[in-house]
Amino acid sequence: MSIDLATAKQTLLKLKDEYETRIDKIEDHIQNPQDDLNEHWEDQAISYRQNDMRKNLMAEARQSLIYVENALSRIENGTYGECEVCGKLIEEKRLEALPYATLCMEHAE
Repeated sequence: MSIDLATAKQTLLKLKDEYETRIDKIEDHIQNPQDDLNEHWEDQAISYRQNDMRKNLMAEARQSLIYVENALSRIENGTYGECEVCGKLIEEKRLEALPYATLCMEHAE
């Protein structure tokens, strides 16, 4: 098995762009809400709940972006596709499904 690093890098760069765009959109929506709060406390409660959800989605996107950036670094330093625990190659199917995987199937369980 040999990992196509060029394809992996393109996939990771695409994911990086997607996560950066997602983060930018969420940040913009939190800072510039599309709907004005009115005087009704029910509307304010819904808006606050939506902002909490957006913040959670943003935190998830930021963490995923870190995973992608770390995978890109591993491509650059020659360790992409190696399990962090045992050093064996991560299964190709696993990397296709999760291009920023750091563990082989055995150690991911």
